[in-house]
Amino acid sequence: MKLNRKIRYGMVGGGPGAFIGEVHRKAAALDGKIELIGGAFSSDPQKSAEMGKQLNLDNNRVYDSYQQMAQMEAELPEEQRIDFVSVVTPNHLHFDVCKTFIEAGINVVCDKPMTNTVENAEELCRLVKEHDVIFALTHNYTGYPMVKEARQMVQDGKLGKLRKIVVEYPQGWLSEPLEEEGAKQAVWRTDPARAGVSSVVADIGSHAENLVEYITGLRLKELYADIHTFVDDRALEDDANMLVHYQDGVRGILYASQISIGEENDFNIRIYGDKAALEWHQETPNTLNIKYPDKPEEIYKRGNPYLSEAANKASRIPPGHPEGFIEAFANIYSNVSEAVADRLRGEEIDISSYDFPTVQDGAVGVHFIHKAIESGKERKWVDMQYAPPS
Repeated sequence: MKLNRKIRYGMVGGGPGAFIGEVHRKAAALDGKIELIGGAFSSDPQKSAEMGKQLNLDNNRVYDSYQQMAQMEAELPEEQRIDFVSVVTPNHLHFDVCKTFIEAGINVVCDKPMTNTVENAEELCRLVKEHDVIFALTHNYTGYPMVKEARQMVQDGKLGKLRKIVVEYPQGWLSEPLEEEGAKQAVWRTDPARAGVSSVVADIGSHAENLVEYITGLRLKELYADIHTFVDDRALEDDANMLVHYQDGVRGILYASQISIGEENDFNIRIYGDKAALEWHQETPNTLNIKYPDKPEEIYKRGNPYLSEAANKASRIPPGHPEGFIEAFANIYSNVSEAVADRLRGEEIDISSYDFPTVQDGAVGVHFIHKAIESGKERKWVDMQYAPPS
């Protein structure tokens, strides 16, 4: 059966002035397969209505609260209701919002980190299984074509036996106390009531953890974290440095910082095997460097026919034309839309075949955040082995 319409979605969060909500909307719209038809864009009903007007949405599909939205959307006929909800609120709201929509039988795409506690993350895993909904987490860096090429190279054994991984996510934007000036993005990220137990580890360190696992398939075994708060009177850490042991004896270094002055978003990874090494930088995402002990370095470029099927599927335009951040988000939304469409057609689906982060990936990330903070506070190695509910 052909699905002769676009996939419909609603959004919770992403109101006036929200950065990430607009990124999600642009990404979801990029391929023309998904349309936004409603939302509860703010906890303030007036701001939600204002956003709905800016987006030219039907007033009847712009809601005062996410609870009202979930209830009313679930009561609509199948041919009218949303097919999934995109959750782009601050961290502390993720659990309640996701739980509400899952229990209403509505598929979910959630920003990371998934929840503020491991217990809540595991509860979402159980609820997703119980209600048989599709759940995706927007670890968007997994959507870059050259990240997918790196993953394929590791799977194909091009690097040989892996030995060492260095992953870094340096930023400098919180080197001053912007939260004291009322900067919206800084205020909630440095507030334990909204950000949870962590700032930098939760915000960008979790991306580093996820990227390593996505490319290599390796889970963490143990780590030692040195966390520190450099800005006076800041409640949460703004710098983290970790020694990491992975499966199969692989060693690693993970560095995440919000106070590295002059750095923007140079998220990067280097993976060393016994045959070759690879290097990728998010600020120059269209190239992947492969290094050898006995021949010149190779530079692979996005969009070329010599790349893997996964890498080229994630590209939209010919080589030489840059693709980036929004396109990486769009790849997650595109893959989610394929899963949703297949299910709407009545097909049996295997979530692992659609190449997007799942609710279990979300639980692994939350576990990583809490254990890293535990290690940093107690100044000890911590056991990282963990199996989320399946």
